[in-house]
Amino acid sequence: MNHNGFALTTGELAGVGRPSEDRIVRAPGAVIVLDGVSTVTDDEPRGGWYAETLGNRVASLLAADPGADLRQILEQAIGWITGAHGLVPGESPAATVAIVRRHGEQVDALVLADTPVIARTIGGAVDAVRDDRLARLVAGLPERAEYQSRLKEGRGFQAPEHRALLQKLRAHQLRHLNNGVPGGYWVAEAVPEAAQHAVVRSWPLAELADILAMTDGASAAVEEYGMYATWDEMARACLTDGPDKVVRAIHDTEAADPDGRRWPRYKQADDKELVCLRFAAIDRAAA
Repeated sequence: MNHNGFALTTGELAGVGRPSEDRIVRAPGAVIVLDGVSTVTDDEPRGGWYAETLGNRVASLLAADPGADLRQILEQAIGWITGAHGLVPGESPAATVAIVRRHGEQVDALVLADTPVIARTIGGAVDAVRDDRLARLVAGLPERAEYQSRLKEGRGFQAPEHRALLQKLRAHQLRHLNNGVPGGYWVAEAVPEAAQHAVVRSWPLAELADILAMTDGASAAVEEYGMYATWDEMARACLTDGPDKVVRAIHDTEAADPDGRRWPRYKQADDKELVCLRFAAIDRAAA
């Protein structure tokens, strides 16, 4: 599908047992990928609502001002959703965010939390735009090592001990969320300032071949499961097979490891969103 200056294809698949909380939102010349995160106390998952509402607000702001600074756009959108719905920091649903936008002869990207954007140039270089602050925060925690050890022993995702360890990890994350604590991380929630801490990158349109944007359920194919040895290999699979087949292959990989023995992880299967944007075949003079 030609989408105002690039060809766009997508792959989307829910995890297991509940509707997906990931979202893909389109805007003129742009695409927004979000991974919704519900609060621990939500009776009904609200991460999907937050992701969709925030994504739509970002899209409307981009439509009104196509060349605006992406951090400012996201900050305005978080501020709007926080005020309109009375959200409270630390008690609100949240979302990771990736934005890719073509504006004239430039392509811009923004990444907030673990929703990476992978750009490939016509010359074959790969530029991975990643925000790994959350991964660094939890990497050395004993709760993480313990839940991984339990899964490797075959105790499974449904064990009460597994859920208790995840609750402890979540409590630790909340203490380091959107407050500038050293070693902490930032995510779209109820603190508009978080947008100013996003990772941003820009490329000349003439240099780009394609871009992948994805939630962590899809990036696990490279970062956790080793299904693809490199981002370049994953991008080639998206171009030859299509992102829909790629996300289904990731889901099948998780299904083949139902107890998490081979790849210890938070849940049996995560939601997955994968977007492939192709620039090389598009008329680069188009607006």
